[in-house]
Amino acid sequence: MVPFFPDDLFTADREVLLDLLYELGTGPSQRFILGEHTARFERELREQLGAADVVACSSGTSALTMLLHAMEVGPGDEVITPAFGCAPLAATVVNLGARPVFADIDPVTMTMDPEHAERLISPRTKVLMPAHMFSAMADMPAFTDLAARHGLRLLEDSAVAQGGVLDGRPAGLWGEAGVYSFVQVKTFGSIGEGGAVVTKDPELGRAVRMLRNHGQDGRTRFRHHRIGYNSRFDELMALFQLHRLPGLPARLERRAHIAAYYNARFEPLAEQGIQPPPGGRNGRCYYVYCLRARGRDELQQHLARQGVGTHVYYPRPLPRQPAFAACARGSWPRAELASQEILALPIYPHLTDTQVERIADAVCSFVPAPAPAGTR
Repeated sequence: MVPFFPDDLFTADREVLLDLLYELGTGPSQRFILGEHTARFERELREQLGAADVVACSSGTSALTMLLHAMEVGPGDEVITPAFGCAPLAATVVNLGARPVFADIDPVTMTMDPEHAERLISPRTKVLMPAHMFSAMADMPAFTDLAARHGLRLLEDSAVAQGGVLDGRPAGLWGEAGVYSFVQVKTFGSIGEGGAVVTKDPELGRAVRMLRNHGQDGRTRFRHHRIGYNSRFDELMALFQLHRLPGLPARLERRAHIAAYYNARFEPLAEQGIQPPPGGRNGRCYYVYCLRARGRDELQQHLARQGVGTHVYYPRPLPRQPAFAACARGSWPRAELASQEILALPIYPHLTDTQVERIADAVCSFVPAPAPAGTR
C-alpha cells in the first residue's frame, strides 16, 4: 500500500526531536512558549523571505483570524473569498461577525477567479482573500490590481504555499499579509499545529503580535491593550522547525520533480477524462497534487484496488456546507464541478521513484465509463 497520509513523515528526525525535547525541558529559562527559539525562528523566516515581519502563532486558521481582526473586519463588512477551499476561508470571517462572499474559481488552477470576484464587490466589501490551492498560486497580480482599483485590503491565504514563488515574489508577500500553516502534511509541516503571519507592513505585524498573546505588547505583562487571543507558538515546535528549515528547498524540489513526472504521464489522458494540474515552476507550490477526473469515484476505487491511497479535496463547495448556508447567495458552477472531479494523489517527498511510477501506472491503467452524451 502507498498511503496518501504517510505515518513516517518524521521518522528520520525522531532522535533529533527527543534531543530537542530534552534540551528544552532542562534549559535554564524553563520557557515553553514565545521564547528565544520562537524569536529566532521568526527571524530566520523573515530574513529568508525579505518580509517586514513574521509572527509565529498557533495555526494557519488563527493567523487568518488575527489578520482579519487587525484589518478591523467586523459586523457589516464583507470579505470576498473562494467558493472552493477549506472551511477557515469562511469560518474566520463569520466568527468576526462579517459575511463571506463566495466567488467562483478558475477552471484550470481552481483558485478564485478575479473577474467573478470583481463582480461581487459592493460598498460593504472590505477585504479580498484569494487562496492558493493544491499546487497552484492564485492570480496575485490580478488581485493586487483589483484591490488597488477598488481601495480594498488584500489578504493572501498562502497556508498551503510556503516555498511557492510567483514572478520572483514568495507566496505570502503579494498581499498586505499572508499566512503559512505548519500542520504535518503542508510543505513545511511539523509535529503538530502551528502557523505564521508574514507581512510587508510592520504595523500589521505589530498588531498581530499583540493579538496572539491576549492583547499584551510583550513589554509589560498583564497589561492588555486590546482584546486578543491565545495563539502563542510552542518553543519545541520552533526548535524542530529550525532544525528542518535548511532541508525545505530539497523537499520542495522533490515534490516538484514528482509533480513533473505525474504531469508527463497524465497529459495524454485527456480522452479518458483525466486532467492533470497546470505544470511548470512559476507560481507553483505542490502541497497537494490533484487530478480532475470524469468518474472520480470510480478512479479512486480503482486506485484503492491497486494499493494507492488518495484523498478528496473538497467534496462540496463552501457555500454548500451547512455551516455557511446562510451566507450563500449566487451560483458557483465551476466550484461545483471541481468538487465532483477532484482527486489528490500522494506527493510527499520521501516517496521512492518506484512508488511514484507505480502510482502513475495505476492511474494510466484506469478505463473510465463513457461520458454521457452532451457532457465534456
